[in-house]
Amino acid sequence: MHKLTTLALTIGFSVAAIAAPRNEPIQPIEPAAITDEAKVELGKQLFFDPRLSKSGFISCNSCHNLSMGGTDNIPTSIGDQWQEGPINSPTVLNSSLNVAQFWDGRAADLQEQAGGPIANPMEMGFTHELAVEVLQSIPQYVDSFNQVYNVKKITINEVTDAIAEFEKTLVTPNSRFDLWLKGDDKALTKTELKGYELFKGIGCTACHNGVNVGGNSFQKMGLYEEYVTKNPAEGVAGLTGNDLDRFKFKVPTLRNVELTYPYFHDGEYWTLEEATDVMARLQLGRTLKKTEIDNIVAFLKTLTGEQPTFTMPILPPSTNATPRPEPFVKK
Repeated sequence: MHKLTTLALTIGFSVAAIAAPRNEPIQPIEPAAITDEAKVELGKQLFFDPRLSKSGFISCNSCHNLSMGGTDNIPTSIGDQWQEGPINSPTVLNSSLNVAQFWDGRAADLQEQAGGPIANPMEMGFTHELAVEVLQSIPQYVDSFNQVYNVKKITINEVTDAIAEFEKTLVTPNSRFDLWLKGDDKALTKTELKGYELFKGIGCTACHNGVNVGGNSFQKMGLYEEYVTKNPAEGVAGLTGNDLDRFKFKVPTLRNVELTYPYFHDGEYWTLEEATDVMARLQLGRTLKKTEIDNIVAFLKTLTGEQPTFTMPILPPSTNATPRPEPFVKK
């Protein structure tokens, strides 16, 4: 009995040791906890509904395509009347884990962010009032808002709140790196581990840390070398008017980074190899060898997690009273 007990304790200790989480500057993502399914479902419909745009063609998913890593995979997004957007579209995946929203942090949270593109003339090109008028003209939406919010008259506050609640579910847990963080020694290859050790060793984790491997601070781009770009975005300086804030941007998440090309606020670099080289030189003053870049890139690809999967929403039809979309400029 004594030997069996000792064996059981030994086995139990070994399993616990294997499963013990690692003490690292990056922490694993946990699955989303949904507390109000009806609100999330309403937010999902709104996220995919192009009628929240003037053209009736652009939805939240247009620039934050959930089939493409939560972004649009082009340098800068295409807005109303085929306008060229001013900046690269950040991924919506895991965006609830960011300290703020947009590259310059001008929105404090996802709800505030959700209202921005609707009323931006270069993006969805609508107004909050007209967007609400469209929703109010559709009985199924009126019923859904009444059920979820206990209101008969829809306001933009409920619209953006529902979209934000849906976006909070768009987390990507169980990446191979997360499995390694949780104690699975077989989750990563030797090359990927070398890449992570180098990633830490040269100082990348000073900015790319925490659950979202970034997204929790604002940093100046170009500490050791100036970042040369034709993109007019000034970063936080565009809000503060302070030249010291020029080129200070929210550090992007590296979660699912292999899916969210092209990179940086101007979308100038299309490959992880190029982006890694640029960041090492500009931010750390390091010129990396090709093998070092390849190892880091191998590690970065382990940050791709389980992508959100769900049934696509069937949107309620417009009615005779629904304002008509304006997809083309009338001359």
